[in-house]
Formats: sequence, C-alpha cells, structure tokens
Amino acid sequence: MNAAELFRRLSVILESAGIPYMVTGSFAGSVYGMGRSTLDIDLIVAADEDQVRRLLDLLPENEFYSAPHSAIEACQRKSTFNLIDNITGLKIDFIFQKMRPFSVEEFGRRRAALVEGVSFYIVSPEDLIIATLEYAQMGASLRQIEDVTGILKVRGDELDFAHIEKWITGLGLDSQWNDARKAAGLP
Repeated sequence: MNAAELFRRLSVILESAGIPYMVTGSFAGSVYGMGRSTLDIDLIVAADEDQVRRLLDLLPENEFYSAPHSAIEACQRKSTFNLIDNITGLKIDFIFQKMRPFSVEEFGRRRAALVEGVSFYIVSPEDLIIATLEYAQMGASLRQIEDVTGILKVRGDELDFAHIEKWITGLGLDSQWNDARKAAGLP
C-alpha cells in the first residue's frame, strides 16, 4: 500500500463522515511546487464532535491507530489530533479550522486537485504560501522559505499576488515574503 491508496481511503472516510477538509503542508506543496518527502499528511478539517465520532467509527481498527479521547478534546479546543496509518506508517494530522478571518477565507478557497493521483480537496497555492510563511515566522526553519520559493518558481505566473500581498500585510509576514521572493528571483 502507498500514499495514493491512503488518500483514497481518507477521501472515502471523510466524505462518509460528512467532514469538509483540505490537504495542506508538504503534500500540498508537492502538488504546487517542488516535491519533498514527508512522513505526515496535514489536513485542515471543519468538523463538530458528532462528525469526529463518525470519523472514528469509520476507521478500521486494524488499519489506523487513534486515540479517540484526544480527537474529541482537539475538536473541543480547535487544535490538532493525529492518526497513524498502520499500513503505510504515515501520520495524519487533523488540524481543526481556526475561525480567524484568514483561516475562514483560506478554507473557502480550497479546491479539488489530484494529490498522489487521487481527487482530494487542497488548499489554494496562494493560501499555502501565506500559511507556510506564517509557520516560518513562528521560528520553524528555512525549509518553509524554500518551500514557498519552489511554489513561486513553479506556479509564479498563475498566482493571485494581490490576494497574497493582502494577507502578507495583514498578518505581518513582510520579512518572510521578501526572503522567499528574493530566493525565487522575483522583484
């Protein structure tokens, strides 16, 4: 079994549980920019406790490791919980959607795309850039600037720069944005 099969299974489970979702992070970055290996899948979900319980009920116990109490707690706190796929060894991080203006708009702009050859909802490239720069600002690593640089190099002609710059200014990400633009050779 591979990542593509895992995405197929996740798609069916999420749809069956009625949970709106989108992939973000490294897998989304691989769709839009330069690919890199990762051992986790980051999903932003908009779910209530009943939907999370349905999700947990739909997970085959022999295929996924989960801590149901952590999932319910994360839903209540709007934080994160994870599952481990026992077949591929990949970790799936479920990140509950924040209700701040950027996060609401980001989720509303999600789109269907092929992720590992499977139709899956995914963050827009512009919003992935913004979220990745925000992560870099929190002190992650230069890897996030490199990820944004890859998206700019591959998708630069397709991006809505007005949308990006609106949120760059609003979230105070000017320094990280300038670093990524410079690394990508953009003015």
